[in-house]
Amino acid sequence: MSAKKASQDSKKEDGMYKHTVDLPKTAFGLRANSVIREPELQKLWEENLIFKRISERNTGGAFVLHDGPPYANGDLHIGHALNKILKDFINRYKLLQNRRVKYVPGWDCHGQPIELKVLQSLDNDARRELTPQKLRTVAAKFAKSTVQNQMASFKRYGVWADWDHPYLTLDPEYEAAQIEVFGQMAIHGHIYRGRKPVHWSPSSRTALSEAELEHNEEHVSKSLYAIFKLVRAPPGSDLLKEFIPNLYLAIWTTTPWTIPANAAVALNSKLQYAIVEVQPVSVDNAISSGGAKIAGKLLKGFENMFLIVALDLVSTLEAKWNLKLVVKKTFMGLDLENSRYTHPIDNRECPVVLGDDYITTESGTGLVHTAPGHGQDDHKTGRKYGLPILSPVDDDGKFTEEAGQFSGLDVLGDGNIAVIQYLDEHHSMIMVEPYKHKYPYDWRTKKPTIVRDTEQWFASVEGFREAAMDAIKEVNWVPPQAVSRISAMISIRDDWCISRQRAWGVPIPVFYHVESKEPLLKEETISHIKSIISQKGSDAWWYMTVEELLPDKYRDRASEYEKGTDTMDVWFDSGSSWAAVLEKRSDLHYPADLYLEGTDQHRGWFQSSLLTSIASKGKAPYSGVITHGFVLDERGEKMSKSKGNVVDPRTVIDGGKSQKEAPPYGADVLRLWVSSVDYTGDVQIGPQILRQMSDMYRKLRGTLRFLLANLHDWKPSYAVPYCDLPMIDQHALFQLSSVVKSIKESYDSYHFYKIYQIIQRFVIVDLSNFYFDVAKDRLYVGGSSSFTRRSCQTVLATHLLSITRIVAPIVPHLAEDVWQHLPFPYTTEDGNVAKFVFESGWPETNERHLSFPEEGVDFLGKVLELRTEVNKALEVARAGKLIGASLEAMVYLHTSDSKLAARLKEATCEPKTNADELKRIFITSQVEVLPSLEDERVKDIEYTGECIIQGGSKVWIGVSRAKGEKCERCWNYSPQVGSFDDHPTLCTRCYHVVVTDQQSPDAECAADDSSQEAV
Repeated sequence: MSAKKASQDSKKEDGMYKHTVDLPKTAFGLRANSVIREPELQKLWEENLIFKRISERNTGGAFVLHDGPPYANGDLHIGHALNKILKDFINRYKLLQNRRVKYVPGWDCHGQPIELKVLQSLDNDARRELTPQKLRTVAAKFAKSTVQNQMASFKRYGVWADWDHPYLTLDPEYEAAQIEVFGQMAIHGHIYRGRKPVHWSPSSRTALSEAELEHNEEHVSKSLYAIFKLVRAPPGSDLLKEFIPNLYLAIWTTTPWTIPANAAVALNSKLQYAIVEVQPVSVDNAISSGGAKIAGKLLKGFENMFLIVALDLVSTLEAKWNLKLVVKKTFMGLDLENSRYTHPIDNRECPVVLGDDYITTESGTGLVHTAPGHGQDDHKTGRKYGLPILSPVDDDGKFTEEAGQFSGLDVLGDGNIAVIQYLDEHHSMIMVEPYKHKYPYDWRTKKPTIVRDTEQWFASVEGFREAAMDAIKEVNWVPPQAVSRISAMISIRDDWCISRQRAWGVPIPVFYHVESKEPLLKEETISHIKSIISQKGSDAWWYMTVEELLPDKYRDRASEYEKGTDTMDVWFDSGSSWAAVLEKRSDLHYPADLYLEGTDQHRGWFQSSLLTSIASKGKAPYSGVITHGFVLDERGEKMSKSKGNVVDPRTVIDGGKSQKEAPPYGADVLRLWVSSVDYTGDVQIGPQILRQMSDMYRKLRGTLRFLLANLHDWKPSYAVPYCDLPMIDQHALFQLSSVVKSIKESYDSYHFYKIYQIIQRFVIVDLSNFYFDVAKDRLYVGGSSSFTRRSCQTVLATHLLSITRIVAPIVPHLAEDVWQHLPFPYTTEDGNVAKFVFESGWPETNERHLSFPEEGVDFLGKVLELRTEVNKALEVARAGKLIGASLEAMVYLHTSDSKLAARLKEATCEPKTNADELKRIFITSQVEVLPSLEDERVKDIEYTGECIIQGGSKVWIGVSRAKGEKCERCWNYSPQVGSFDDHPTLCTRCYHVVVTDQQSPDAECAADDSSQEAV
């Protein structure tokens, strides 16, 4: 029977050899179905206490990543997801590294964020009836409910933690530890009460710390240029004699409302100043040019007026005011010290002082209006010169009676306008204009703050600043430039205002003498209150009497004292977590191995934790600190509901209302996104980015599915010893070991985006596009127990076990799903079967695999490059209708590089296993290396071309139709098809597989090492 006739008959039989082909088999689906499958896997982990059991079983050292507590005041956002998932990457990796990982989640439950939420939920009548104790009860209930909601979301992200034992800053034990930290700082002399200008939020009616501010760069202030009349020269100086009484100090301010509290005008002693005569360019022009209208009015009252301004600013001010300023005299700022001027509102005499550090010629006039009650620099200058500290502003941000005619007016509103109008009407203003600049806002109410002198409790940073700076140097900061940022902040840090005028918080444990108002803050009083709070919680401060709160020593004098009403800054709350959590729990340690939060925490939790720890214990609470940036949309813009560009992690995982527009991607796709970005800067997310992550997830899942499906009949005892593996298989293991090593280095250095990049290239290029592609022939048709199939499966099994484990910290649901579908058991070094992926440990680096010879790497690199060029030639031949599938082709090669030619020739002459043959690598039926292009056959080859591969070797490529007939079983073309009467449509290899029960010429190798790690 002819081969052609036999082929036709076989088609009628519809694949008579189909049952002899080893097709992939697995129950592991290509579709993740994450909405259902991920919760199932999370339930499996929870029921089997996987995190707890593995951590307790591991024999390595303890690893403690201390959780920075998010506010329990609402739903989580994408920034929370970024933060918690990054932490989970690290914890899961450390778990695989045999570390005893203990991760205790925490929540910040006190302060303004919670209180505002509570107040917003109540109507006006309920607010009026709200006593401090009632507020605290409602706030605690709200916070605890929010904790449960946020906890559920974190769990859905796949985050592992000790969820049954979180720390809450409202827990009595925590509050007591916080009181202890406060007491230690007080005993060491770092706590004091005093009057200082602090950031005050009229909208919240409380003082704020630097960490509770956000700076609005779109804020517009009313910028005022005003004049104060100079009435006396410095004692013993004739410097100003000829210009008085028509001489004025020109000042500039963006806070006109502070002028009623003005106590001085400050100059820089090292700057040169000028007395200038004011001459209008023209009165009409002055009156018509915006703000200069006031200048025109002013000129009509003071025709012979002289101003003092910084010499360097004369030309700038001329242009701005539209006035001619003629310099009459110059002098140094030092020369004007102790001259006197009259206050423009109440006519009291005030001095000219010096304040070199903060007075420049970058803006304004070079003269600074000084109100010691409303500015940090002003306050320092005021103390230096003994100036009165005026602050005629109440808790609501309104002028007090001390401000006279402005009493009751809002300093940020009508009060500001009233001051400007007064100066205008009394010819004390040159110009007013809008000024856009960065201005501090209350980070919760989103409303502007003021600086206001109040009596508060402070931590004296100066007392331990140097120790803090030294400790910073001993910490490992990621990214490295973070050390400069926090060092700069600590080096200029003012004393920390730790008191707040709120009801919902931990009380500052101080009593005040009823008459003298002197505070009672002693070691024994603090210790006694701490013991009460540890049992009853901080609510006790509000419902217990002074007599009950005082220790025995002071109880008989209880009537002389009253309780303080201030609570502690919430940053003191969270900043004490090292003492309340790390020190108090036996399964943790202090300092922590790592803190990880957003970059804004350099001025927040990182800093407050450092300061409290240094002040109390003399060392930093952390050995390492990692910071991440903020999450922006795909265009790099900040997310906001008004823009409609907010990405909700819940929607990413479970999908939106429109599944088409917002499909459910599952937690692993969200986690894959976290791994793909360089978190050390701001990161971006959006629909297009998520689609890309989903595509990558599918490719990774498809890779793992291919591995599972082609190992359905695999047993560890089938493993082929490394020395017997074909070169292509040894090279595949070399690449895998290199990848595992690189990924371990990236995990160790917290460079997760590098892991994503390595996996992406390895999965798509090295595996799917090459190794899997060329392996299919021997896997499917090489024979079930043939050596070539077993050697390939040996490699696939190693890849499956390694890839699953190295991606497990990033995509744990996918990794666990794969592990639950393993067709063979995996036994750990201690002899136990790992039923869950995180029980298996990290894949060890195989040095033997890494020792694959450099010459072999070089040759295979050239072969892979040549494969790309051959594919190009095959495409040309396909376009010309010479061939269809690549197996219909025969490829000819020629190179004048004798060494390369010899290696190529060797790879076409039936090497030890056909896995290394060029025809298998090119997926063609035949490959021949020609000794010369003078060969007679060359002229009959229709498609030819040349290329230059690495090293500069030129290779000629030719393509023709393959020789022989198509094998019905493997589809390769071979002259031997038709040689076997009983199976005339089979090639020699397939014939032996079918007839001799898979005992082919490249038959089964008896492995002398049956362990799963034989390779």
